[in-house]
Amino acid sequence: MNEFDVIIIGGGPAGMTAGIYASRAGAKVLMLEKAGVGGQVALTSSIANYPGFKHIDGFELSQSMWEQATELGVTTVFSQVDKLELDGETKKVVAGGVTYSAPAVILSMGACSRGLGVTGEKEFIGRGVSYCAVCDGAFYRGKTVAVVGGGNTALGDVLYLAPLVNKVILVHRREGFRAEQSVIDGVEKMKESQGNIEYKLDSVVDGIEGNGKVEKLNIHNVNTNETETLDVDGVFIAVGRSPNTELLDGIVELDGGNIVANDRMETNVAGVFAAGDVVKKSLRQIATAISDGAIAGTNAALYAKKLKG
Repeated sequence: MNEFDVIIIGGGPAGMTAGIYASRAGAKVLMLEKAGVGGQVALTSSIANYPGFKHIDGFELSQSMWEQATELGVTTVFSQVDKLELDGETKKVVAGGVTYSAPAVILSMGACSRGLGVTGEKEFIGRGVSYCAVCDGAFYRGKTVAVVGGGNTALGDVLYLAPLVNKVILVHRREGFRAEQSVIDGVEKMKESQGNIEYKLDSVVDGIEGNGKVEKLNIHNVNTNETETLDVDGVFIAVGRSPNTELLDGIVELDGGNIVANDRMETNVAGVFAAGDVVKKSLRQIATAISDGAIAGTNAALYAKKLKG
């Protein structure tokens, strides 16, 4: 009953695409997801760089992928993976106390938000510190918030928050942003039109303070060492992501926490494939995750079919 041809760990775009392609190749597929399908994509209010759509809601896109995978026969179980046994011809995955087995496994656990590691950050999570503007932005209507970061996610958070809040202060450690130019242009346009966006560039966060909830953000300029305390009601942290590969140490080859995979999305362990943000690569986007998933799903299904004769 718990035997499959392909087990996919992670239900983001890479995992769901892998499920679609593996199922279309004739495999019996299980997808294990610890929370909700879509991963970070499902928490993105507007996606503007996915081919074929000028703008699409991330939750809508995620649900559409999941419905397609389900219609093709992918079984989804919402459970945290506790243990992996990936050596030998039969791989075993333990999730929620249940053991599932398959000849092929696809690792697509995605990545989690990286923290700042400063005083007050952990203390105020859920009380003013957030890693998801779309999830928590509505709680700060009419208030002052800070966004920390300079990439697409950070600037996207600014675009989402500015119409809701009284003021957004963008704190970035460099003078220039790492985001795509179109996103930067969008923020510049909104900054000019709404007048409630402020930059604190060449600046890093020293700590977060408050009495029961966030009240102040301490920063300093990396060039002048000048310190400053900002009065804020919330801090949205968007400084990158770390791969969810804690369970894989010593099981598959990792490089800086990322899974090393070839152009067939094969890891160094026979029958184990990888896809999405957990893979070592130069660009992490929905489009690249889907590409990984299509390749991994197809090759995993072929591997399982060959092994089973």
